[in-house]
Amino acid sequence: METLYLSASAPETAQTAADIIKSGDLVAIPTETVYGLGANGLDEDAVAKIFQAKGRPQDNPLILHLSDAAEMDRYCHTIPEAAYRLAEKFWPGPLTMVLPAKDCVPRRTTGGLDTVAVRCPDSPITREIIRLAGVPLAAPSANISGKPSTTTAEHVRHDHDGRIAAIVDGGPCRVGVESTIVDLTDSPARLLRPGGITPEQLVAVLGELTVDKAVTAQIDKDAVVKAPGMKYKHYAPDCAVIIVSGSRDAAAKYVHANYQPGDRVLCFAEELSLYSNCAPLAYGKEADVNTLSAGLFAALRELDDPAVKRVFARCPVGGGVAYAVQNRLKKAAGFHIINAEEAER
Repeated sequence: METLYLSASAPETAQTAADIIKSGDLVAIPTETVYGLGANGLDEDAVAKIFQAKGRPQDNPLILHLSDAAEMDRYCHTIPEAAYRLAEKFWPGPLTMVLPAKDCVPRRTTGGLDTVAVRCPDSPITREIIRLAGVPLAAPSANISGKPSTTTAEHVRHDHDGRIAAIVDGGPCRVGVESTIVDLTDSPARLLRPGGITPEQLVAVLGELTVDKAVTAQIDKDAVVKAPGMKYKHYAPDCAVIIVSGSRDAAAKYVHANYQPGDRVLCFAEELSLYSNCAPLAYGKEADVNTLSAGLFAALRELDDPAVKRVFARCPVGGGVAYAVQNRLKKAAGFHIINAEEAER
């Protein structure tokens, strides 16, 4: 298959991409979070192509992308008032809501569940593609399953050139990590995955929020999950990733004591000088967590190299967007964390 490369700025791109979607094929689409691998979310055969292209487990639910909040009641029922308040506040934007699914949504899309995850992306070209196609797009991140997510069209090309019908190039993703997912079928609402909309922002609208175990720890492989990114190891290069927590000096001391040829260090830009002899790679500035969010997956993809045997990673602390970066790094590391302060004792 020859993959078409379409510029988001070309006037014909939205219609071309929509026609491909309507024909049942796959189109990689830009969003503010990551690039998605899009298909007609109401067409089981088209959705099956997503799972095949990604090598994705069949029980891993997909997110339906809508062009407008008004489309929510086409695919969901028993929608709580809180969903409309969240949509008014955060859509278009990096927030996904889990709601009861109408029968028109195939169980292949929902991972066999009676709930469906929906969001409205903050990408004008993608919303126009959805509008012209006349169907919601099922669109997980456009990486091979388990690998670091795609935040540029070039990342998608690396993983899927010749394997999907088209890639729409909308430039680098602004947020850089997948959307926040909140389950509104639970009371109180439950955070299933942190992202660009922070827990603090959700609490300001909802008043109360619980956090699912999958956010902070590895859950059982047989667990039934309501959203992507909860059960399986995600976002990881082939090599082992070890998070080194603690102060700058303690972390540097630990890394230097354990560093071996073939290791790399993933750190903050402010720390590069501490690891000058340890092949460091900065993914953003600790003082500006949005740069860490935007740069994380590009850095992890660079580290997905057969020559790299192990990665020592530095992780931001605190809430807000840092919470989402922590989640992705912990998933990439399989929750393998070394406390450098304790290692010194």
